[in-house]
Parts: sequence; C-alpha cells; structure tokens
Amino acid sequence: MYWRYLTRAARRCSVHTTSSRTVGWWDHVAPAAKDPINGVTEAFLADPSPYKINLGVGAYRDDKGRPVVLQCVREAEAKIAGSEFLESISASVSTKMVEESVKLVYGKDSDVVKEGRSAGVQALSGTGACRLFAEFQRRFHPESRIYFPDPTWSNHHNIWRDAQIPERTYHYYDPDSKSLDFAALMDDIKNAPDGSFFLLHPSAHNPTGVDPTEEQWREISYQFKVKGHFPFFDMAYQGFASGDLDKDAQAIRIFLEDEHLIGCAQSYAKSMGLYGHRVGCLSILCVDSKQAAAIRSQIQQIARAMYGSPPAHGILLVATILSDPNLKSLWIDEVKVMADRIQRKRTTLRQNLEKLGSSLNWEHITNQLGMFCFSGLTPYQVDRLAKEFHIYMTHDGRISMAGVTTGNVNYLANAIHEVTRSEQETAKILCSISV
Repeated sequence: MYWRYLTRAARRCSVHTTSSRTVGWWDHVAPAAKDPINGVTEAFLADPSPYKINLGVGAYRDDKGRPVVLQCVREAEAKIAGSEFLESISASVSTKMVEESVKLVYGKDSDVVKEGRSAGVQALSGTGACRLFAEFQRRFHPESRIYFPDPTWSNHHNIWRDAQIPERTYHYYDPDSKSLDFAALMDDIKNAPDGSFFLLHPSAHNPTGVDPTEEQWREISYQFKVKGHFPFFDMAYQGFASGDLDKDAQAIRIFLEDEHLIGCAQSYAKSMGLYGHRVGCLSILCVDSKQAAAIRSQIQQIARAMYGSPPAHGILLVATILSDPNLKSLWIDEVKVMADRIQRKRTTLRQNLEKLGSSLNWEHITNQLGMFCFSGLTPYQVDRLAKEFHIYMTHDGRISMAGVTTGNVNYLANAIHEVTRSEQETAKILCSISV
C-alpha cells in the first residue's frame, strides 16, 4: 500500500515537472516587428472615419476604391468551371503557365524560348519566386551576397535574410531631385566585387516609381558584362509602367541581347488581380537545355521542401488566359486600362496641388511610373496625414496611386498641401534670402 502511494506521488511529480518545462518552451519569443505595409492596412481598418483613405497596399483598385476582378479572369473562370484537378492535369497546366510566362519576359520569338534555355518553375507569386532564387543562390554560391537598390521593396530584405545571404545596397534614388542617381548607381556597380548578385527592378520600381531610361539600361548592362555580375530581375508590375507589356520588359531584353544569364521573378498578383491566388514564376536563363534541365530539377527540389506545389486553381487561370489568344488580348487591353487610370490620377493629383498654390515642385508625381508615387513626404508629415486626415501610407511617403480616386483626390491634395505648409514657408524664406 505504501509503495502504491509513493508510485502515484512520483507520477504526479513527473507530470507537474514536465508540465512546468513545456510552459517555458516559447517564453523567450517576442512579437515580430510589424510589416510596414501590413501595419498601414491594420491602422486603416481600425479607423472608423468615413473619410479614411488607404494608400498602402500595392494592389489595383477601381475608381471607387474597390478591388477589381478582370473580365479576362471572369471568362477564364467560366472556361475552367468543372475542371478536375488531377495530378496529370496540374502538371501539364503548370508547364503551360511557365512556358507562357517565359515568353512574356524574354519575348515569344527569342532564342531562349526556341532553344529551351530557360529553367522555369511556378512559384507562390513574386515573393515565392524571390525566396526560391535566394535559396538557390545560397546553395550554389554560398559565399555570395546580394545587392539591393536603395530603397527597394521592404520584403526583399526579409527574403534574402531568411536565406542567410548577406546583403548590401547600391545607390538608386536621389531624394533631392526625386529622380535616379545614375552616376552613383554606376559607381556602385563598378566598385562591387566581380561576380556579384544584383537585384534589379525592370520597370515600375517599387517604391520610387523611378526607372532608368533605355540608354541608361544599356550602360548598366554593359557594366554588368565588364564586371561579370549576375542580374536578378523582380518583375511584379509588368504593364503598369507604360501600359505595354513588351515595353515594360525592355530592360530584361537589353540584358538578353548582351548575352547575360538572367534570373527573373514574375507575379500575376497585380497585373491579373490575382493577389489571393499567389501565382508567379521563377526563371533562370542557362547556357543550353541540358543545364536548364539540371537547374530546374534543383529549384523543384527546393520548392518541394518548402511547400510541395502551389494551388492549382490560380495556375490554371493564368495558363488559360495566356494560352487563349482572345483572353490574352483582353487581358492586355485591361492592363492598359489600369495603367492609364493610374497615370490620369497622377496628373490630377499634381494639378490639384499646384492649383492650391503649393510652392513645392510636384513634377515628380507625373515623372514617376507605375503603381507607386514616392511623394517626398517625411515620416512626420505621414503621421500627420494619418492622425489629422485619416490618410494612410508607409512611413517612407510611398503612395499607392491605385488608392487615389476621383472621389478622394481633392481631399488628398488638400491634406498634403496642409501638412507640407511649413516646408513651403521654409522654401519661400530660402528663396527670398538667395534673391
């Protein structure tokens, strides 16, 4: 009887000890820093004001601020309705999507396409494509680093950091002129160690909306060739800079002409309005089809360990649109409509600010391209816009132009004019002193 008592007591003690230990497993874990873009959306959603404006998320909205389902997507949905997502169908659809994506980037008549020199795989949107490449870089160039433009999309830092790739930045944006700092950019390319990896935005640079000219791209490509650098393009907004898919791929095709081996991440989140479907593509150019097969197998193995395979529905939508001439033509037209609306809102916002008598130069609003306007607003001014006017954007002053509508552009212009008044007065004083 006594021994039974001791045994039960020991068991209770063991359970209590084990329980105490398991409680402490995660006590040292602190909350992660908020993502700057998601934080903007959270603040916007918590604001009860009927006048609030969300200028944070880089996804397209119509002129009433609503998410858009493109007509080409609706028709593709109808066309694939009832499809059975068997393994064999998913594999063939994935291959078709990759093939058509490669044509969009490098040109349907390019030698890369004809010779099968592209190692392409479907990915979880542009983020997933970047993450796959970062891991591929780590595995096969473990001593390398990655150079990002300053500034770049905030998540680029997270992606390569998690792949344990050291990062550096190169000069890109000049805040004084609100334009490309081309001379400093070229110096950084020349001074980087030979054979460095560089991330480039081929069009509609995020967050600045500032792109090199064709001639500047040619100079960049030439210097990359001299230094033996590897160009990795993140193309999240093809079509949004000019409304022309081929024109927005011009930078990549210049590098292609100069016989670079290239990496490219593509996303259909914005250009097809498929943000929630996570459809993208990673492609790497190779010397021949044999090398392409080897690299493709390695990327597929990385993807297998990360997430297996992406959902089939979004891939089927994209493959259907890109492989159907009528749907593809409709999509191209719709991309042009989206790009044109954003450009019109740029013009209207600038005009409204100038009509208000602002003494600041707002030319950069219409000089920049794509989804974003790098406004030049300071973090303090951004905070004032949120607190006093219920207008939300990232602290670096990036405005998602898709959130600007006919209904809110006047209110937005007035708010920006109000928070920049002190800067305008300073500019006037300095002007009078110089005179």
